[in-house]
Amino acid sequence: MPPIAKLTPAQAMYHFLSGYTAKVAGTERGLGNEPQPEFSTCFGSPFLPRDPSVYGNLLRELIAKHNVDCWLVNTGWTGGKYGTGRRMPIKVTRALLTAALNGSLRNADFRTDKYFGFAVPTSLPGVEPHILDPIKTWADKVEFDKTARALVGMFQKNFAKFEAQVDAEVRAAAPEVKLAAE
Repeated sequence: MPPIAKLTPAQAMYHFLSGYTAKVAGTERGLGNEPQPEFSTCFGSPFLPRDPSVYGNLLRELIAKHNVDCWLVNTGWTGGKYGTGRRMPIKVTRALLTAALNGSLRNADFRTDKYFGFAVPTSLPGVEPHILDPIKTWADKVEFDKTARALVGMFQKNFAKFEAQVDAEVRAAAPEVKLAAE
């Protein structure tokens, strides 16, 4: 995933319901060194007394009511899988969050991510442009594509449990590999 992406309200609801994160050594018992993908509905699955779609719809309503931009931030891995790549540099995360919070990121040029379909900035002062396009940070482009496709598949499989509770717009926000020029 790119380090930051602008989401539509439907994409925000989709990703909120998905709750994609990772279990990381030091925060989870019995876990080796390698981060493990994890889906935790609304980022708090065990603590939800109501159906998750209630919280997802509330999020979407609040986004519309307050006309806010939604940003998905990846503070995880870049440049390759665990052992090859590295954590997203904190300097990059800070620059992207600052730009999102002060509104300057809203005016950036965006590309559509081939794997997830969301809007990704193509440049931002203080951030090397290649880091905004994850495939450019991986030495092995074939392995990147294989890994990205596998992640898309994990999202699709996980979201199947919500499809009956959400509308067509949210279902259409699901990641799907697009055949586009790179």
